[in-house]
Amino acid sequence: MSFRGLRRQNTLSAMGVNEHTKKTFSELQRKKMYRYVIFKVDEKKREVVVDKIGSPAESYEDFTAALPDNDCRYAVYDFDFVTSDNCQKSKIFFIAWSPASSRIRAKMLYATSKDNFRHELDGIHYEIQATDPAEMDLEVIRDRAQ
Repeated sequence: MSFRGLRRQNTLSAMGVNEHTKKTFSELQRKKMYRYVIFKVDEKKREVVVDKIGSPAESYEDFTAALPDNDCRYAVYDFDFVTSDNCQKSKIFFIAWSPASSRIRAKMLYATSKDNFRHELDGIHYEIQATDPAEMDLEVIRDRAQ
């Protein structure tokens, strides 16, 4: 029985998070500078980086259109809504986008690094794992926020 390699770190889950990524999330959360931020894993740098940002005026449809059809991404979306008591509220959603058409390696990479990355983003209210656009439809977001 060989124990070689047991002490090696899992290369898929060892993704770092750069300071620009953390700062961009903070700007969405605290300063409301963005409606959404989409992140991708940069395998060469071995870290999660900002891929796209959406201005505060952009809609949920703009956000979903910005996600790739055949590759995985992480995203945060700042959802504004009015409660039944007529109070204006905002909830931040973390979305792990992993479409069925994406590569197996990408699915594994994003799945194994998600918890570490999610832990770096303090202030997330809800998390959604989506493999199909219907799983993160605006009605799903509304239902979760209420």
